[in-house]
Amino acid sequence: MVRVGSFLVCLLILIMDIAAGTLGIEAEIAQSKGKHLRVLIFECKEPVHEAYRLGLAAAVILAAAHTMANFLGGCTCFGSKEEFARSSANRQMAAATLAVSWIILLVGFSLLMIGAMGNSKSKATCGFGHRHFLSIGGILCFVHGLFCVAYYVSAVASWEEGKSHGKNPAATSA
Repeated sequence: MVRVGSFLVCLLILIMDIAAGTLGIEAEIAQSKGKHLRVLIFECKEPVHEAYRLGLAAAVILAAAHTMANFLGGCTCFGSKEEFARSSANRQMAAATLAVSWIILLVGFSLLMIGAMGNSKSKATCGFGHRHFLSIGGILCFVHGLFCVAYYVSAVASWEEGKSHGKNPAATSA
């Protein structure tokens, strides 16, 4: 039963991250259809409300997928380097993929929000060109999905491994 539930959670995380990535790329496409004037490194552009809505939706879905993976995966914490070195490969993998997924979340979410907020204004703005924030944020959503699934699978495997050895992995976490 755990395997079926885990498969469904992984599938849901992937679907959410794929949806967020697709929305981010669609936001970039919508933004590129707006009026732009570019001279060297300076750019004047009119905001595109559709790009704002899509970019904001992508950021919210990305955050929801990350939250779900973290809550359902549990806590994979270590008190010291020695504890990390003594732990199982599953637990080490869970900790590593958790750290990477947080980094990807921070960068991807920031890029999606910067791209969306650039389109939230009601009048044209001029300044340095901020190109491709939405599409790069969308691509990071796909990468985030892979790391969150890897985290969830290794965290569940670590938890199951601890149960079979009579230990509670959450209780040994610092």
